[in-house]
Amino acid sequence: MTSVNRSTIALAGLLLALCDTTAQAAPSSKIFRDWLVGCDNLKACTAMSLPEETAEHVSFLKLTRPAGPQGALTAVNRIRGEKLKPAFELMMAIDGAAFPSPGKRWAATSVDGENAEVALSAGEAEALIAAARKASKATVMIGDRTFDISLSGAVAALLWMDEQQGRLNTTSALIRKGPGTHVPPAPPLPLVTARGTAAPAIPTKTAEALTAALREHLKRTEPDACADKPDDFKDTKNVWPLGGTLRLVGLLCYAGAYNFGTGYWIVSGSDVAKARRAMFPRLDGKPEDTLVNADVSTETGTISYFSKGRGVGDCGSAGTYAWTGSAFVLASLTEMSICRGITLDDWLTLVRSDLKTAN
Repeated sequence: MTSVNRSTIALAGLLLALCDTTAQAAPSSKIFRDWLVGCDNLKACTAMSLPEETAEHVSFLKLTRPAGPQGALTAVNRIRGEKLKPAFELMMAIDGAAFPSPGKRWAATSVDGENAEVALSAGEAEALIAAARKASKATVMIGDRTFDISLSGAVAALLWMDEQQGRLNTTSALIRKGPGTHVPPAPPLPLVTARGTAAPAIPTKTAEALTAALREHLKRTEPDACADKPDDFKDTKNVWPLGGTLRLVGLLCYAGAYNFGTGYWIVSGSDVAKARRAMFPRLDGKPEDTLVNADVSTETGTISYFSKGRGVGDCGSAGTYAWTGSAFVLASLTEMSICRGITLDDWLTLVRSDLKTAN
C-alpha cells in the first residue's frame, strides 16, 4: 500500500468537496436487525428488508425517499430468482392478516421470468409502516408459493432515515412525527468533469516494454507494491493515454476466482522511475490503490469497477472514478455490505454526481 502523501491529502479534499455541502450530506449506511438503510451525498435514502441468508429465491421490501420538503416516499416489493409467469397476481399478509385488506391483489409482470416488482400506493406504504411498529413479518403469496419478509428493524431503519433527512418531529416524518414543518433542502448534485482523450491506443510493443519496465522498477524499489502477475497473464493491454505525455499503466496485483485486483501508476512518457501510484478516494478517507474488476475508458476519462463479495455478485461495491487531469475523484458508488441475494441494481446508492466529459 502507498503511504499517505500530499497527493493523497489533495484527493481526500476532492472527495469531501464531492460528498459534502454540509456535514449531514456525508454518505452512510447502517444495518438494523433485518433491515439495511443508507443515504447518499444528496441525502436521498433507501431502506430495504434483508432476505434470509439461506433463501434460494427472495422477496424484499424497498423504500426510497429523496431529501427535501417535497421528497415523497416510494415503496416497492421485489421478487428475485423465482420462475415467474409473464403476468401474475400476488397477495400480502402481515403476521398472518391480509394486507392492506382482505382480498387485495396486486397485478405483477415479469419480462425475464426471474424478476418482478410491485409498487405500493402512498396509502399502502403508510399502512405498512404503521403495521411494522408491532408486526414481526410480512408474507408475499404467489399462488401456492410464499416469501417471508422480516419487519424486525424496519422502524429503526426508517427512524434513522428521518434523522438523516432532518425530518424528526415534523409532519413529514415516517416514524417520529411532530408539529414541525421545516425540512432541509437536498444538497445540489455535484458536477464532476472528467478529462477524456481521443489519443490513439498505445502500441502493443510500447505497452509491453512500459509494463515490463515498471514491474522491474517496482521489484527493486517497492517489492510489496504489487505481486508478480500469473505466468499466463500479459500486461500488454494495460496502458492507456491520459493526455499529453501522461500514461496510465495497470498492473495485475492479485487474481482470485472472481476478483482481479489491478494497481495503477501514472507515468510521463516512459520514465518509470518517476511513476506515481494512482490513488482512488474512499468514503472512509483512506484512499485505495487497487481496483477490482476495473474497466478503463480513455474516451470518457473514467475507470469503473465491480468488487464482488462472493461469486454470485450479490454483495460488494461498484463505482466510477473520473480523471480530472491531475487525480482521480469518486463520481459514483453503490454498495451492498451484506450478502443476501440482492442484485446490483438494488444495491444502495451512496454517491451520485453530474458526470461530464471534457476532451
